[in-house]
Amino acid sequence: MTGPVRTTCPYCGVGCGLKVTREADGRIRVEGDEAHPANRGRICIKGASLAETIGLEGRLLHPEIRGRRASWDKALDEVADGFARTIREHGPDSVAFYVSGQLLTEDYYVANKLMKGFIGSANIDTNSRLCMASSVAGHKRAFGADIVPGSYEDIDLADLIVLVGSNAAWCHPVLHQRIVERRASTGLPRVVVIDPRRTASCEDADLHLPLVSGTDAVLFNGLLLHVARSGRMDEAFSASSTEGRTGALAAAADSTPTIEDVAAACGLDADHVRAFYQWFAVTERVVTLYSQGINQSSSGTDKVNAIINCHLATGRIAKPGAGPFSLTGQPNAMGGREVGGLANQLAAHMEIANADHRALVRNFWKAPNLAAKVGLKAVEMFDAMARGEIKAVWIMCTNPAASLPNTGRVKEALATCPLVVVSDCMRNTDTTQFAHVLLPAAAWGEKDGTVTNSERRISRQRPFLPPPGEAKPDWWMVCEVAKRMGLADAFAYDGPAAIFREHAMLSGEGNNGARAFDISGLVDADYDSLAPVQWPVNQAAPNGTARIDRFYTADGKARFVAVVPRAPAHPVNKDYPLALNTGRIRDHWHTMTRTGMSPRLSSGEAEPYLEIHPEDASECELIEGGLARIESRWGATVARVRMAAGQRRGEIFAPIHWTETASSSGHVGLAVNPARDPVSGQPELKHTPVRVEPYAPKWHGFALSQSDLVPDGASYWARALGAGFVRYELAGDAAPADWDVWARRFLGAADRAGEWISYRDTRALQYRFAELRAGRLTACLFIAPRPELLPPRDWLGQLFGRTSLSPQDRMGVLAGREAA
Repeated sequence: MTGPVRTTCPYCGVGCGLKVTREADGRIRVEGDEAHPANRGRICIKGASLAETIGLEGRLLHPEIRGRRASWDKALDEVADGFARTIREHGPDSVAFYVSGQLLTEDYYVANKLMKGFIGSANIDTNSRLCMASSVAGHKRAFGADIVPGSYEDIDLADLIVLVGSNAAWCHPVLHQRIVERRASTGLPRVVVIDPRRTASCEDADLHLPLVSGTDAVLFNGLLLHVARSGRMDEAFSASSTEGRTGALAAAADSTPTIEDVAAACGLDADHVRAFYQWFAVTERVVTLYSQGINQSSSGTDKVNAIINCHLATGRIAKPGAGPFSLTGQPNAMGGREVGGLANQLAAHMEIANADHRALVRNFWKAPNLAAKVGLKAVEMFDAMARGEIKAVWIMCTNPAASLPNTGRVKEALATCPLVVVSDCMRNTDTTQFAHVLLPAAAWGEKDGTVTNSERRISRQRPFLPPPGEAKPDWWMVCEVAKRMGLADAFAYDGPAAIFREHAMLSGEGNNGARAFDISGLVDADYDSLAPVQWPVNQAAPNGTARIDRFYTADGKARFVAVVPRAPAHPVNKDYPLALNTGRIRDHWHTMTRTGMSPRLSSGEAEPYLEIHPEDASECELIEGGLARIESRWGATVARVRMAAGQRRGEIFAPIHWTETASSSGHVGLAVNPARDPVSGQPELKHTPVRVEPYAPKWHGFALSQSDLVPDGASYWARALGAGFVRYELAGDAAPADWDVWARRFLGAADRAGEWISYRDTRALQYRFAELRAGRLTACLFIAPRPELLPPRDWLGQLFGRTSLSPQDRMGVLAGREAA
């Protein structure tokens, strides 16, 4: 037994510390790290299941060029030569990098340095554009810098917590449990949830405000006006530390003159709005936690500033137990912002648009070709690729063919791009199928570097496994390509510690307190033993900073922003009368390349689904457990119907996790509209006009098998991993001529020596089939005309763990019900 190794969870932005131990028999044990301040030993179900996700199944283990295995030298030469040739023939803006909040900070740093510093283009953007860009833009407008003023400690000290557009119980569960546990012992804080859906976070709330999707700015403009009219503004703070209050109040008065107006616009009960406003007004310690429901909007930046305005008005900012708090979605979304991973940034929170910043970075990097203008943001990047303007792209550690909106357009762009390079740990994703060059990347457990969580806390991610096959760290790949492009001196790092040291030095270069991000105090730190610490970390704050109580505007004052609420970019209409909201669920992460490998996480949710209010379902002629087609003017998807009384009328919800690798048609990104916030460039993933109609196949079914299947003949399928088997949910538009023949071919049984048992009821249109080898169940298939006629899956899954089936179990399989 070795360890434990102290590392950081690779999932959400909470940034939980983990202890990982390799047992003597090779098994991996993952526990929460009680010494890590972000989680204090707590761990969620995804983190607890990490040991199930580190196997080699599906891993990309060797470089490939156009589908054929290649040496690292040949693959790196191919990338370097391809990018150099494209730049030479079409200029630096003809190439792009698309990176990820799941890269480590050191990977991010060298990628940004290569693209902006030496290629000379700012065409590097990140999937963090999809989740955090509106917060970044709102922070900059209000504070003059991208800072989260507070700390997780404030959650423990607040008397009122407002959750806005955040299902923290599922998406940031460790933080949510801190709230729940404190309420259980002290009765505080009071909790208000503002969300169109009644989510798991509402179960422990004092008040749920199910507002009309997109009306958040109306609600917070009304709150700002109420605070002013009730005499609860902090006049001294406002006078000494802010600008723009008069304009913000005037805009609020124009849009929401009374509480009744707010309630009508938001579709809320006026008494409930009044109660929320009163609680906020009279409570000194208020933390507003907001996430994707605010950010993922065509007016997300304004919504962020509408929230911040209310905290500026009351002076409740950067104080113990008080402040606006952005919950990041990815483990290193903030670390990527620190090194300039967004197309409108330079490293160390400096700005491309600022000539002094450009000169400082140019001189520090010795990079005469430093980019001089903002690059293409995520959606813009792939639009430019579709137009033929981006001719070479390197995609690192992310899956844009599944995660971006309007993914049909994204796939068209990738299919026509002359050079697509993908570095990933997985071989088969929606994006890798378009790659001309595939580079095998190290995965969590193998990577060495740092990440930064939602409270500005930098933590080490340490390896406890060797990279398998020929997998390499992302920073190494970038540096090797840079060297082949003639840039060896600028990329001569011997490891992530050297990169981090340069990153820390740059943060302090010419700073002297002028910029919020400063980790110059870590330049000489022992990298291997680096303890979790919140930036700024410098000479003035050698142990880090829990709260940032100053602003980084020219005059040192925060800015109120006059917010004029806007409706979603594409309103619902008679052709598309429902609003589609997308998001995460508790047990899965992004496009399931990791969580999909865990039977524990996959067992709960085996296929894509939509939640719809029962009355809307009735109007759409949908039935519980049936299939439905969700269609927008951008595309369509199919999902299982779930009635949800807590779903707002006129709106539906569908998870983002299922893609073409896990389902035939459950990829919701195909339907999502590509509208973007004009300030942040963040897509509107929470509001797409759609119509929903029944999908009525001729038959429904499911299969359990010890091996993967190719579901030919099924019009609909979804794949999930079970304990010792793979599960497929199925449906078909036409029945085969002979079910026995089809079943044996589909399950692969026709090519194996085994025992087959089957049952067919022609009148009832039911069919059951099982394959046994040496008495052990290896595959089974169940078919019925309606989904509710199919047997439960759980007890059948348990049979796969038995060395042989009893006569009673055989009878149960054929009968479609448990033998008992």
